[in-house]
Formats: sequence, C-alpha cells, structure tokens
Amino acid sequence: MFRFLRCLSSDPSRFRALLAMFALAALALAHAPHAHAASYLAKHCDDLDGKIVPASVIGLPTRGATVFSASIVKAAAPGNRNGEYCRITGYIRALQDTTPDIRFEVNLPTRWNGRALQMGGGGYNGTIVSGTEPMSFAPDSTPLARGYATFGSDSGHVGNAGRADFAVNDEAIVNFGFGHLKKTRDVALALIEMGYGRSPEKTYFAGGSTGGREGFTVIERFPNDYDGVIANAPAINFSGVRLMGVKVGQSSYAKPGGFVGLAQQRRVFETVMHDCDRLDGAADGIISNVEACRKLEPQIIASLRCANGQRPSLRDSCLSDAQLDTLQALRDGLTMPYALAYGVDRYPGYNVFQGVDFSGTLGLGDSPVLLNPPTFAANGYLFAQGDAYVRHFVARDLGYSALTFDIDNPGRFKQRLITLAYTVGAMNPDFSAFIAHGGKLIAMHGLSDEVISPNQTIAFYRGLLERYGSDTVDSFMRLYMVPGFQHGNGVFIPAWDELGALDEWVSSGVAPETLIGSDIAPATNGRTRPICRYPNYPRYIGRGSINSAANFRCVEP
Repeated sequence: MFRFLRCLSSDPSRFRALLAMFALAALALAHAPHAHAASYLAKHCDDLDGKIVPASVIGLPTRGATVFSASIVKAAAPGNRNGEYCRITGYIRALQDTTPDIRFEVNLPTRWNGRALQMGGGGYNGTIVSGTEPMSFAPDSTPLARGYATFGSDSGHVGNAGRADFAVNDEAIVNFGFGHLKKTRDVALALIEMGYGRSPEKTYFAGGSTGGREGFTVIERFPNDYDGVIANAPAINFSGVRLMGVKVGQSSYAKPGGFVGLAQQRRVFETVMHDCDRLDGAADGIISNVEACRKLEPQIIASLRCANGQRPSLRDSCLSDAQLDTLQALRDGLTMPYALAYGVDRYPGYNVFQGVDFSGTLGLGDSPVLLNPPTFAANGYLFAQGDAYVRHFVARDLGYSALTFDIDNPGRFKQRLITLAYTVGAMNPDFSAFIAHGGKLIAMHGLSDEVISPNQTIAFYRGLLERYGSDTVDSFMRLYMVPGFQHGNGVFIPAWDELGALDEWVSSGVAPETLIGSDIAPATNGRTRPICRYPNYPRYIGRGSINSAANFRCVEP
C-alpha cells in the first residue's frame, strides 16, 4: 500500500485521475436508487393510510396531520409518466375550526435517489400542488420520475389561484404567507421517514412567481430546512406589486383618457423591437441588451406620441399624453412616503420601453370601461389583482374600490399594509443563517416580465451584494436574467435543467455558470441561447446561425 501511494505521489496526473474516478463513483453511488428504502416502501406504503403526524413534530402550531389515502401507483398506470411511486394525500388541521385545513400530497418513488423536493404554487394557490408534474422549464421529465420524493400543498385554502377571498381569515393569510411551507415540509419529511425508514439526504424547494416568493420565504424563515432553492420570477415584494397594480389602475381609469388600448400596447412593443432588437448584434426578435435599449427611451417615447399629445383617432395607434403617463407610471414604479416591512418603501418599475408586451392575457387589458370588480381580460392583470388585494386583504370590504385608495396616505390602513408585507412578503435581506447552513440558491427572472417586475429581483440581489460582498454571494447564489422571457410566455421561453444544476452544486460543489436554454416558444421552438449570469447578456458574435447558442457570448452591458 505504501509503495502504491509513493508511486501516485511521484505521478501527480495519475493521482488526479484517481481522485476524479473516486469522485465520479461517489456521485453515482449518491444518486443510485436506494434498494433497501425501495423494498421498505413497497411493504409500507399501504400502511401509511390513516397515519397521524402529531402536532409535536410540526414546527409551527397545528392540530396535527392525518393521511387520507396512501397507495402504490404502478408504472404502467394510465397517464402515469413518473414510474412506480407511493401517492399519499392528507390534511393538516388548522388551529381554528373556521380556518381551512392545509391539503397536501406526498409522492415517494420506488426508485428513490435519496432527495426530497417541495414544489411551490402560483397566484393565490388554492389547489394542491401534486408534485407529479414537470418543473416549469424542464418539460421533458418530472422530478418524481428522476427519483425525487416530491410534495406540495394548497397553501391552506380552496379556490381559484386568482381569487383573494380567503383573506377574510387571519390564520389562512398566515398559512398562505409562510405557514403552509413549514407545516407541509415537516409533515412530508415525517412521512418520507415512515415510508423509506430513513430521512432524505438533501431537501430542496422549487417554485415560480408565488412559488418563487415561497422559495425566498423558506430561505429567510426556515433556513436550516433546505439545502437548495430554485426561485423563478419571485413575487418577493407582494404588497409592493399589488399596490403597483392599484397605481396603474388609477392612471388608467381615474384619469380621463389614461387607458392604453390593445392597438397602442402593440405599437409600443413593435416600436421598441424595431429600435432595440439589433443592439445585441442579432435581429432575432429578442432584446438582450436592455441597458442599451434603455438609453434610447426618450426617442422611443417621442416616436410614439400623438401630434400635440392629443387622443389618437380610431385609425391611429399613437399614444396621447395621458396614455404615455400611464406607461411611464408603470415604468417608474412606486415610491411611498412610509416603509413597509424590512424598511421597504418602493417597488421598482417594469421594462415598459425595453421589450415587454402588455397586450397578452396577463397584460393591461382591452377595455376602457372599468368593470366591478375588475377582470384580468378587461382591465388588466395588475389592476385586477391590486383591486382584489385592497378589497380582501386590506379593507376587507367587497364594496371598496381601489380607485379611491390613497397609497401615499392610507390612514387607518397603514399598519395593515405593514403587517401584510411582513406576513406575505419575502423582503428580509438577512440570509446569514442560510449561508451558514451551506444552502444554495438559483434565481431566474425574465427581463420582459409583465407581472412581477424583474427590476425588483435585481434590486434585491444588489442589496445582497452590498450586505455580504460579491465573494459571499457567489458562494451561495446564482441570478439569471433571461431576455425576451415574460411571465411564462414571451418571444423566448427557456427550457433548461435547473434542478440538475442545483443538485450538482449542492451535492458536488460544482457551481453553475453560463447555462444553455432551449427555446420552447411555439414560433421559434428549438433555438438555443446562453443563459447568462447577471449582469451579463448574450451577444451574437457576428457569424454562424443565430439559432445556436454556440454563436453567442455572455458579455457585460
């Protein structure tokens, strides 16, 4: 043995090769299905039916949890794309009889890789996140099929994801804001241990929009519970984005001529595309160099303005001064003369004149007539959600119109706004416990997002850099800002393996750098682009196909 070691020490290249071989073997072993756990699960899945998880093992107050059903789903079952697994459903009892219970689902694959993944919700939640579906940007496979034990919940109320009427109940708001995350996680891990006879080696969280906010929430509130987090388009400043919606609605409907019609919305997008598309070196329908485009904003606005700033005719798609005021209010964001939770007093605006298309289903709406209550289609997603927030969360008065809500001087509602921002938001900049735990975060946001401002995500990231320094932030976080991507739609919709990148970082210490995204937008399906670390963007090198990521480089603005 000593002779062998001396031989290796005299040949460093052979020594490095042997270390690499051992590392690969260890990684393969770590990801191999756990045979003992699989055998244990096959015997015990049915036994989980009716099991009780006592309140004492749940980290936040509940009246315990009960398994409603537990059964094996065969690999050959109709519609099953996840392989064989044990499907467990149940509920976590609320403290008050008047509060809805938290309904959950846990899925334990027969071929388990030793990892658990909690999956976040969307909108106002209200439906059970089953954990059996693909992740948003990896449509070809599901985490469950890859061997992850998956779980999710309805966040503690039943209803359409766009409805806010559950907010009449304070305990339900707490569950929606953060309570369901901890409660569901603790119940799920107890059931995983019951099912496999052991706890997971790694536990992850992944979500987008509301689920992205939930990802930041678990980092800030429960940092020792998760080894890694994926947070896409995170709605971290929940109160800010809702009040931003109120501001936009007031500009559109409380001021004469302020509503921006569909023709004008399309005119803005097409004008920006004409002026800014080539700033990244390629005419590919994607505005990648957002900062260069921002410098052209004055000339873009001037070209959009109607003569003398008057209202456009029926045949004209120019914008009046009142309509431009609405768009500039959306661009400027919201600044308040008081602070919400964690000292937050503003919500950064949107990239209105840098490639956001507000004419879609989550845009500014198509009607100059205000409905009561407002709807997404007629009056715009931002305003409809902002109005619902004021009615249900803040005033708790269904007859209250957000058009009359004074954001600068909310009076008796000021403390309510602060409390809600603390309960539902995820703006706490203290990541020290998560950093000490060794947790990793991958965050992604589309630069053309029309629902959640990408500039809020950038601002929060910059705040972390100021607080901890770039070396520390680089040790636990990667931020990717994707040009052309909106809120689930857009001229470029990236498909990439975020979960694989996160697991490799957590398990092997290999931090992700530039990644490759494959476009799944119907019109341009299959083209690829580099997914660059912020603040870089992909720039065409001037030769080769513009549909290949190989012909782009990540560069600084």
